[in-house]
Amino acid sequence: MKKFTISIATVAIIAIGMFSFKQATKKTQEGRRPNIVFIMSDDHAYQAISAYSNRLTQTPNIDRIAKEGMLFSNACVTNSICAPSRAVILTGKHSHLNGKIDNNFPFDTTNITFPQLLQANGYETAMFGKLHFGNSPKGFDEFKILPDQGDYYNPDFITKKEGKKKIMGYVTDIITDMTLNWLGKERDKEKPFFLAYLHKAPHREWLPAERHFKEFINKKFPEPSTLFDKYEGRGSASKQAEMNLLTHMNWAGDSKIKPENMDKLGIKESHPYDKRNYDYTVGRMNAEQRKVWDATYDNMNEEFIKNYPKMSDTDKMKWRYQRYMQDYLGCIASVDEGVGKVLDFLKENGLEENTIVIYTSDQGFYLGEHGWFDKRFIFDESFKTPLLIKWPGVIKAGSKNSQMVQNLDYAQTFLEAAGVKPPADMQGESLIPIFKGQGKNFRDAAYYHYYEYPGIHMVKRHYGIVTEKYKLVHFYHDVDEWELYDRTNDKNELKNVYNDPKYAKIKAEMHKKLTALRVKYKDSEALDKMYIEKYKQLKRG
Repeated sequence: MKKFTISIATVAIIAIGMFSFKQATKKTQEGRRPNIVFIMSDDHAYQAISAYSNRLTQTPNIDRIAKEGMLFSNACVTNSICAPSRAVILTGKHSHLNGKIDNNFPFDTTNITFPQLLQANGYETAMFGKLHFGNSPKGFDEFKILPDQGDYYNPDFITKKEGKKKIMGYVTDIITDMTLNWLGKERDKEKPFFLAYLHKAPHREWLPAERHFKEFINKKFPEPSTLFDKYEGRGSASKQAEMNLLTHMNWAGDSKIKPENMDKLGIKESHPYDKRNYDYTVGRMNAEQRKVWDATYDNMNEEFIKNYPKMSDTDKMKWRYQRYMQDYLGCIASVDEGVGKVLDFLKENGLEENTIVIYTSDQGFYLGEHGWFDKRFIFDESFKTPLLIKWPGVIKAGSKNSQMVQNLDYAQTFLEAAGVKPPADMQGESLIPIFKGQGKNFRDAAYYHYYEYPGIHMVKRHYGIVTEKYKLVHFYHDVDEWELYDRTNDKNELKNVYNDPKYAKIKAEMHKKLTALRVKYKDSEALDKMYIEKYKQLKRG
């Protein structure tokens, strides 16, 4: 009976979408509905985009989107982890409602996604790259997606028309070529389109393309001021997380030290299986690719063998940071090149003026701040995500916005741009008023909830509220700790002021706002407990 009820609901929503299509067609008779190109990379920190800061690297093509459109400085996610972020984007609903709370839980396929509604309303839809969950995304006329995390070299793709196939080459270049081929040769040129152009890069473990690892392995990068953070001003969650560059990053897959050289130097991984990661990361390369890789990384290994016995822990931390940045930023270089090719295609083929282009990431990432890599926390480097959007004639070129926008908002934004009424259960807000300079009272606070604990990196479960000035966080499950941060006077989030009498009034106000947001978004302690029990069952099963 439940299955039948869900099926009827699904049909009803699609029917509503078709009614919206008639309305949208009527509303847009004087102008064409815009195409939408949604570009998303995986774990691309805003700190590694030169439109935000040129301290680490240059991304001239991604920057073009900001120069021709809008740069968001307070864009953020609802749950900083890969698959849940993508589920939020597709459904326009928080994790606790769409069911994809972490990378382990299955996606509830009864959810209605915005591509389904666009497709039902006359848009041609395509997806190329990394989805991360499910092998048959709903609402797409064409797709070629990586299975799960995918591989950097000679990856497999799950295709709609040809099944699973291995494609030789570098993954970022392959995804870009697929995208350009669809734009130029495969799409129906009589229809508006939604195109999801989704990169694997720069996801761990980081393997740059040949042209970039040769260049970046010789570069040096400035260290973050908090690289040697001792977490003295915070609670147990920061102290117990397993994300430290020196002690938790693996030497083989991450830093590219060969296992035989680790044995020679007496280096042990924090987890025994991590030692196998070197063969996993380079194992898909063909003989020619491996030869070039070894010629470059063997030299690094030989230099490391000579220096390691003399290195202090401080030296090792500094060395690991440089190795991390060389490969991470090397991966981003190919993403930026691909973005440039797509932007050039749109311009050269008369599509630029009627196409919305969005560049974002599924979440932020730590680039050595607080001594960390990875994401998951509500703290800024993880919580904030890059967001750059251009829409000629609607968004003023070179504009900037500091309001609290979230990945929760993308679905409604795309639907409104297409003239489609969103389902009532979507929880975001359309960004279009902001695009037009009319969104002064858009959102005064963002809600966040992270679930994957205990698990990899051991970041404790927590939820919280973030405004432009303050951040209130509750860590729960095996602890009951509250933290409050002043985002204006403590930009690095080093001091928890929750028990500081000076912030008593602010603390009370933030608690009140957090309670209201929990009600607004239909989250609760009952759901927290339910998901903890389900997580235990999933782990046991």
